[in-house]
Amino acid sequence: MIYNFADFPYDARTRRKGEGMAEIAPAGIDPTVPSVARMYDYFLGGKDNFAADREAAVKMMSLVPNIREVARDNRGFLGRAVRMLAEAGVRQFLDIGTGLPTQDNVHQVARRVAPEARTVYVDNDPIVLVHGQALLAGTPGTAVVQGDVRDPKGILDHPEVLAHLDFDQPVAVLLVAILHFVPDDAEALNIVAGLRERLAPGSHLVISHGYTGEIGGSTDQQVRALYNTTASGAVVPRGHDAILEYFDGLDLLEPGLVPVDAWRPAIASDAPIDLSRPTILGGVARVP
Repeated sequence: MIYNFADFPYDARTRRKGEGMAEIAPAGIDPTVPSVARMYDYFLGGKDNFAADREAAVKMMSLVPNIREVARDNRGFLGRAVRMLAEAGVRQFLDIGTGLPTQDNVHQVARRVAPEARTVYVDNDPIVLVHGQALLAGTPGTAVVQGDVRDPKGILDHPEVLAHLDFDQPVAVLLVAILHFVPDDAEALNIVAGLRERLAPGSHLVISHGYTGEIGGSTDQQVRALYNTTASGAVVPRGHDAILEYFDGLDLLEPGLVPVDAWRPAIASDAPIDLSRPTILGGVARVP
C-alpha cells in the first residue's frame, strides 16, 4: 500500500530531554526505541529524529568516530551510481530500504539526466513512508511502497511496483546500506538471489554494505550491542569476500567492490585503498 498522512494521526507525544518542545511520532511508533533510518538521518545532519535516535547515534560516533563521514560517503556513492546508470540509459530504479528523504534523492538524481526516469522507493518504517509520500506528492513516475527487504517476492509482485516498473526492461535495484541489517548470511544471499532472478539483461544491482575493517573485537561487539537496541534488532558487518559474493555471476563494474568514497569519486586519487578502517563497501554490477 501507499501511505498517506491520514494513516498516522499525530497523537503520540514525548518530550526532548532538556528542551521544551514536544516530539511527535505517528500513532503506533515508539519514539523511545532508536530507528536505524532516523540515526542515519542524524548522521547526515537531518532533523527527522527523536532523542533516542540521537542518543544512540552519539554513542555510535564514540565507538566509530568517522561514522558521519562514512554515512555521507555512502550517500555520495548512491548519487554517483544513480547518475552513472541514468547516463548509461537505465530509466527504472527500485530503491529498497530507502531511508528518510534528504537532498539528492534517487528520483531527483535520475531525472536530472533523464526526466522520464521512474523510481519506486520501498521501506518498512512508517515514518519513512510518511515523509516519502509528502516529498513525492505530485511527482510523476515515482511511488513510495511499504515492503521489507526480507520479502523480495512481495516487493517485486507489489501492485504499485508493477504499475511503475517494467521488469521486462532494465531496472536498477538499489540495496544501499540495508543488507547488513539481515543477520543471517544465507538469508541475505537468498534476498539478493530472489531480486536478481527477475531482472532483465542490462539491469544493474547497486549494493553498499557495512565493513568493520580492523576496529577490534571489543568495539565490534559494542557496535552490535548498540544496534540490538534499535527497531531493526541487529547489524552484521561482513568481510570483503562475503559482500563480493552478492555479485557472483554479474559483471562487476570498475573499480569493483571498494570503500564507497573510492567508488568513482568526483576527484580521482592515486592513494591506495585502505581496507583497515571501518567503512562501507560499495559496488555496481550489470546483469549480462
